[in-house]
Amino acid sequence: MPRNTKSSLRTGLRSLYDGRSLRAKRFRYGLLVLDLIVIGYFVAVSMIETQPWLVIVDFFIAAIMLADFLARLWVAKRKLRYLLQPVTMADIVVIVTLLLPVVTENFAFLRVMRALRLVRSYHMVHDLRGRYRFFARNEEIIHGVLNLAVFIFFVTALVYVLQVRINPEIRNYVDALYFTVTTLTTTGFGDITLAGSTGRLLSVIIMIFGVALFLRLVQAIFRTHKEDHRCSNCGLSRHDPDAIHCKHCGEMLEIEARGT
Repeated sequence: MPRNTKSSLRTGLRSLYDGRSLRAKRFRYGLLVLDLIVIGYFVAVSMIETQPWLVIVDFFIAAIMLADFLARLWVAKRKLRYLLQPVTMADIVVIVTLLLPVVTENFAFLRVMRALRLVRSYHMVHDLRGRYRFFARNEEIIHGVLNLAVFIFFVTALVYVLQVRINPEIRNYVDALYFTVTTLTTTGFGDITLAGSTGRLLSVIIMIFGVALFLRLVQAIFRTHKEDHRCSNCGLSRHDPDAIHCKHCGEMLEIEARGT
């Protein structure tokens, strides 16, 4: 490939992944939709027996994800830094589990790490905050929902993979999901329990981290909305959306209106 053509292609890809144009935003929205479809597929196939056609679909998804990964790596200005990002390492693990059917069954739960992209996409968060007032006003709640959903998604898959062969009470993904939700909400009906010391330790982790995420979400829902705007005088960073003066020091504020 000629140097000029290669340079133009890299510039074009970089503008799609990192640009602020309408075309770039639509491209990233498309990637977000693709991530949602892939995550939905992972949840769905975890509930059915392994079939030959699933391997073909896995290879197809792996090819798409590998192309996305290589494109991001190619346009990255600091390639080593990009490779060391948690989301990048999660993508590598997912791709490996998809390309190696022999170990896919044992490491299938690692695929859910793909969901981290839904939480950590800086550009997507910035675009939504700038374009939609609903997201700007409810950003903390949306993040809370996503964090809790990712936690439930990941832990449910972990419970299923670790318990399905040794625990007669965990027969499918729905059983694992039921146990996870009842445990993190401290409902604890007791009809399903995890076997072994590993299972008990996992139950403790679910209760500690799950309850913390759940309470944080509830707190975000019922907390009065505040705007993030740092006071130049005292440093207070959260104010009422219509605030003109800082409640702490009385400094004049100029809070930017977001969204429409």
